[in-house]
Amino acid sequence: MISRLRPWWPLLALFASGAMLATAILYFQGVQGLQPCVLCLKQREWHWGVIAVSVLALIVTRVRPGWTRWAIVIIGLTLLGSAAMAGYHVAVEQKWVVAQCDVGGVINAADLSLDNLGEELHPPRCDEIPWSLFGISMAGYNMIASLLLALASFYVALAGKREQ
Repeated sequence: MISRLRPWWPLLALFASGAMLATAILYFQGVQGLQPCVLCLKQREWHWGVIAVSVLALIVTRVRPGWTRWAIVIIGLTLLGSAAMAGYHVAVEQKWVVAQCDVGGVINAADLSLDNLGEELHPPRCDEIPWSLFGISMAGYNMIASLLLALASFYVALAGKREQ
């Protein structure tokens, strides 16, 4: 079963990270109007990285099918980096770690106008939780999803290794 899934894993990882990015950008930012903080944007960079590594893996494994396991391990390591970044954001949100959250934040361009040039602008802070479900923030769900996908990647890459 895993041997059938292995060639498709880079595409599945690409779709998973793409779906998480689409949810963050289109739904939470676009529909809900929640602007990302600096750490949210850093988490997105990891998912863009997963997409890039997955596309590269799809190309490379078509030319060198023997590299599929290594490509999937690299995808897993990138997902592990995403989980670690999200875990750091959770630690900042929970005030377990102190971070400079208000420096270099993101300002929504729609909020800028000639009328408010003299006003103080407040970018979103990364130590505040703007949305949560069942007590878990967006960063928490990102950490859980990224960690599960990383573990699944390692399993897909390494399962059945003794057979060959």
